[in-house]
Amino acid sequence: MASEVKDLSKLRNIGIIAHIDAGKTTTSEAILYRTGLKHKIDLVKGGTGGATTDWMEQEKERGITITSAAVTVYWKDHKINVIDTPGHIDFTAEVERSLRVLDGAVVVFDGKMGVEAQSETVWRQATKYGVPRICFVNKINQIGGDFYKSLDSIHKRLSKNAVAIHLPIGFEKDICGVVDLIDMKAYTYKDYADHELTVGEIPADMLEKAKNARSILVEEAVQADEALMEKFFNQGEDAITEVELKAALRKRVLDGDFFLVTGGDGRGVIVEKVLDLVTDYLPSPLDRDQGQTVGIDPKTGNEVIRKASDSESLTALAFKIATDPFVGKLIFIRVYAGKLKSGDTVLNATKGDKERIGRIVRMFADKREEISEICAGDIAAVVGMKDVTTGTTICDPAHPIHLEDITFPDPPVSVAIEPKTKSDQEKMGLGLSKLVEEDPTLRVHTDEETGQTIISGMGELHIEIAIDRLQKEHGVETNTGAPQVAYRETIRGTAEAQGKHVKQSGGSGQYGDVWVKFEPNEPGKGFEFIDQIKGGVVPQEFRKPVQKGIEETLAGGVIAGYPVVDVKATLYDGSYHDVDSNELAFKLAGSLATREGIKKANPVLLEPVMKIEITTPEEFMGDVIGDINSRRGRIDSMEDLSGGAKLIKAFCPLGNLFGYTSDLRSMSQGRAASSMELFAYEEVPPNVAADIIEKRNTK
Repeated sequence: MASEVKDLSKLRNIGIIAHIDAGKTTTSEAILYRTGLKHKIDLVKGGTGGATTDWMEQEKERGITITSAAVTVYWKDHKINVIDTPGHIDFTAEVERSLRVLDGAVVVFDGKMGVEAQSETVWRQATKYGVPRICFVNKINQIGGDFYKSLDSIHKRLSKNAVAIHLPIGFEKDICGVVDLIDMKAYTYKDYADHELTVGEIPADMLEKAKNARSILVEEAVQADEALMEKFFNQGEDAITEVELKAALRKRVLDGDFFLVTGGDGRGVIVEKVLDLVTDYLPSPLDRDQGQTVGIDPKTGNEVIRKASDSESLTALAFKIATDPFVGKLIFIRVYAGKLKSGDTVLNATKGDKERIGRIVRMFADKREEISEICAGDIAAVVGMKDVTTGTTICDPAHPIHLEDITFPDPPVSVAIEPKTKSDQEKMGLGLSKLVEEDPTLRVHTDEETGQTIISGMGELHIEIAIDRLQKEHGVETNTGAPQVAYRETIRGTAEAQGKHVKQSGGSGQYGDVWVKFEPNEPGKGFEFIDQIKGGVVPQEFRKPVQKGIEETLAGGVIAGYPVVDVKATLYDGSYHDVDSNELAFKLAGSLATREGIKKANPVLLEPVMKIEITTPEEFMGDVIGDINSRRGRIDSMEDLSGGAKLIKAFCPLGNLFGYTSDLRSMSQGRAASSMELFAYEEVPPNVAADIIEKRNTK
């Protein structure tokens, strides 16, 4: 193992992000090989299936990444923490929580497909967290691979500010290296297994193209610095030195809205040029937000700033929980300031509890190396913390700070699950609780009406893998029902209602009386309670119970038993009894007002609508479009792709998409592919809603 890098400017925390099957994991494997951590490259598909970062049994079986995996590599006196993230939309939470703590990212594109649906999703996630990126167009050595078409798709679908820093030498199977536009040299190799790049002159037939591309690169670079721009205009391109050019490009990349693009075969020696881009242009912990982390003092509510320095008070964020069969619960932690040492007592600022740090380990996917401390800016894993979840802030008890939480979308798909035998009942509960602890987008609850255990996730594959893990890791055999849609209820109108709970049955009675106004809230805003009581018609101590009664009733639904969302409830009047009023009476009054008010406020049913992208040969396009229309879908756009393929973008209700992947394969002889993600919750048409409500109420 290389010695630890003490200089923070030499540390990089990066993620490998992309659409599924773009070659992220293969690129990560090549990085491990080129940096000396592996002696051979394990291919994900068509090879040994032994990729280091795809270590779970389910990942090996399916050839996809399911959980983000961390590895630490060393390259040219830099230390790089690499997180290989999943590409499938069902596991997008893994990307979300990784990007929350990373400083930079390498976005991998399939050179045959260019920008795909999940490429857009992970790009948006990186933009949300202000993560600077470089782009690697992979697989351009394969039939249909085209660097320039992929670059054009980046311009059309992601950003105009994406500029080539390398140009590929050759085309498809003849790809054999790149022209580096910084030093204007050719870096070539004989095949992907070649051990080193050969440096030489630019091929004569590429010289003019390379000069033009370099001019574009220089023009973009000088915009980072007024003095450099003036030098460029006065003295020309040749006056800009390589050192000045690299410094200017780095400044632009760090701004987060300018992206350098390279390409090649992700299996091969060319990833060394990608590693060079990571160390030369992506940020260190000192570069992000000027090397500062902002949080809130939980005691005072005041803003607190911590610098990326070992001498500061400990400030860290737990961004991932994993269960290791050998060491137990692993907490992946990014330290923003101070040091975290084995044996330290730390504050869980999210819950207010103190915990003692057990072992600290440096992760290499499913392998680990014990270390004594994690320094500022670094990422590692802690063993033994108990009450920590994804997004927990860990800090110095004497200097508390709370960092911004990580938020996740509500899962739209649910299935009922039950153990096959009575003896599996307890094991199932324990296993599910561990899976939910690891994955914040996996939810479990008990349906009060049926008593069934309901597991909810981001998609069919997400739930399928959770159930598979339940069997293989926890030894629980289960039966499952058909997938169910997570519908929601909301209101379109405004209504006022009285909730009056009076009970006299000898002895002290119960009395609670409230008037509540219900109106729609902005989409996505959730529930909002407004207290407009003037005077003492409803005493202060009874108003919180009213709110609780409203919230609990909304959670259980009013028209079909689905949660009611985006509602504003205003408590404006009521009355109480000196003797008989209590908290329970006012909670029940709030519940009664809610049931009455929601029914009068034009309640409607909402359903999750998916954004779906389908790539299909032109000959099947009519069948694909007809099928989408039959599923209550609507076509958004159609685009031409290379090789006579078509890209169809559409929106379709989730309830009509179960089993769609198999149906699409059948109608296209296995040649069409699709990807989907949650777009929005939209109102269900009245005739469909009536059928859903009737079935739900009958059940």
